[in-house]
Amino acid sequence: MLGQLNSKASILSLGLLLIVAMFSSSILSNHTFNNYSTSVLAQPFIQTVKHRDLVIDLGNGIQTNAQLTIPAVGNGPFPGVLLVAGSGAIDMNETLSPDSKPFWQIAQYLSERGFAVLRYDKRGVGANSQIIDTNIWGNLTFDDLKNDAEIALGVLTQQPEVDPTKITLIGHSEGTIIAPRIVIDQENKTNATTIKNVVLMGSAATTMADLAHYQKVGIVLEYMHQVLDKNGTGSISVEEAIQDPLVGRFVVANFVNDTTTEFIDIDRQVKPLLEKELEEFTKADVNTGCDNPEGCPIWFNSAVNLEPNLSVIGNLSKSTSILMLNGENDPLTPVQQSFLLEQRLTEVDHPDHILITYPSLGHTFAISPQWSTGLGPIEQYVLSDLHSWLSHRTHGLLEVLSYNDR
Repeated sequence: MLGQLNSKASILSLGLLLIVAMFSSSILSNHTFNNYSTSVLAQPFIQTVKHRDLVIDLGNGIQTNAQLTIPAVGNGPFPGVLLVAGSGAIDMNETLSPDSKPFWQIAQYLSERGFAVLRYDKRGVGANSQIIDTNIWGNLTFDDLKNDAEIALGVLTQQPEVDPTKITLIGHSEGTIIAPRIVIDQENKTNATTIKNVVLMGSAATTMADLAHYQKVGIVLEYMHQVLDKNGTGSISVEEAIQDPLVGRFVVANFVNDTTTEFIDIDRQVKPLLEKELEEFTKADVNTGCDNPEGCPIWFNSAVNLEPNLSVIGNLSKSTSILMLNGENDPLTPVQQSFLLEQRLTEVDHPDHILITYPSLGHTFAISPQWSTGLGPIEQYVLSDLHSWLSHRTHGLLEVLSYNDR
């Protein structure tokens, strides 16, 4: 989902789910292991964060680039954080535009404040979220992404600056499907990493199939009924619709050549076309090469029948703290998905979980309109909430979340 967002994009071309990456044992490239470089932030010549570039071996001859950010002062060990990205072709920064790099922001913000943070490129993807190997990208599965994240988790805990007893997973979008599964798997392994905290940003609760249908079909129909169908007739004017920034291209492609059509019936004419587009994506020939940055059929088909997160989340250990963050203008993983997870955690009496929702913010936690995803920096109060919650659980600091003041 992340890979296809842009500030003027139609809601019809927003990709599938944003998210991820995961685990297994791993090997680092020795030539990068001891090479620190520095990031100069805020004031010139004041070093607040160090970073080390890594190469992670994902197995079967596949490697990917990663970066560990570390506080500039102190030898640690520091609490460790692993970032698990959303779906689509996404690099370690979750680069969506020059000023929208959510994971880069999170890593810098947390490392400036005492955390060691690891992030990595998804397999087959390089800098600026570009696909660099279509064979790897076109053939990846959900299990590959989960295994990659587990490998990255092992890399994080091996770093001398990281306290392996204070580990947090932060998953975004599809990453919110991966992260809880990693925690549960680790709990069932001998001598595994204990994950103290899980942060879910832009959460998925239902199945991938349900989310895909909502993102590709449901939200478009809602928009047409609620915004374009001003008279409540169930139909919209072709002339007016082609001027709409969100659905104009879709209307031009499908209806403008029929000069006899003045009005379009939303449910009778639009819905079948949207469902056909979704089916074409999900039923594409898996033997045909795929370079679609939204994701490929092999990946989607491997994830479509997964147990929904709503069923998984209740199995998390009651010793694992859970923070959920969601924008109230998120069109990809709507805030109602997080409400469902909150209800489930309450139902099982999970002792330490909290949901924070943000008016006017979208899927990337930037200011966003209701029906499309605005791109830009994560709002600072979201980063402050994240840091305050983590500090309370890793350092025992007084929890003062800024959302109480908004």
